[in-house]
Amino acid sequence: MVTGVGWGAAEPSAARGGGERAREREREREGERARARARFGRGTRWDTGSGACYHPRALDQNLLRSYFATVYELPTDAGVLRVSMDGEIVKDIQVLPPLLRSKFALLTAYNPRSMLLPRRVNDGRHQVMRDLLILGCFRVEHCVGYDEEPEGVWREPAWLVHGIERDEALNFGRTFRQNTILYCRDAKPELIVTDPTCDEMGKVFPGNWRLRS
Repeated sequence: MVTGVGWGAAEPSAARGGGERAREREREREGERARARARFGRGTRWDTGSGACYHPRALDQNLLRSYFATVYELPTDAGVLRVSMDGEIVKDIQVLPPLLRSKFALLTAYNPRSMLLPRRVNDGRHQVMRDLLILGCFRVEHCVGYDEEPEGVWREPAWLVHGIERDEALNFGRTFRQNTILYCRDAKPELIVTDPTCDEMGKVFPGNWRLRS
């Protein structure tokens, strides 16, 4: 322990300074938490220093719109099919390509709960998902989803899983901590919540197929 006249005289001031720094750090942490909540628009667990707490939030409408506007490149016998979920109601489903009238899911293991992970970690998780799907005897093909906006830089691989049942697709989304999955049956695409930090588990946001050129 250091002793001396100078140290003894400085203790009250140092204590006040330390308290100010602690309060400033807490204000900074709260600012970071607020920015994260605004960015991702969902409930999550935040460390407040006195234990984790959960703040339920509905799926942010801007995030939902971006999900619906995501363009998917899907492999078909006729070539790559580009689609999104933000289309008009289709009166005659026979006008849609055969794939969009079938039963399938689009699943990814990338970036759980919107947390950006290193590429090698994402690739490893994604390969594990594929191996499990193949062990389940599903036909699996590579596809990709991306943001078509001019300033958009988001692009994420996914698996096109043919013939999978809805409940099993939900289990994969939940296991790999995905906010949502895309599921299609009878030409009706649905965005389904698979993580409670995003919204109510199993909540469905129906869409309509839009063919992209």
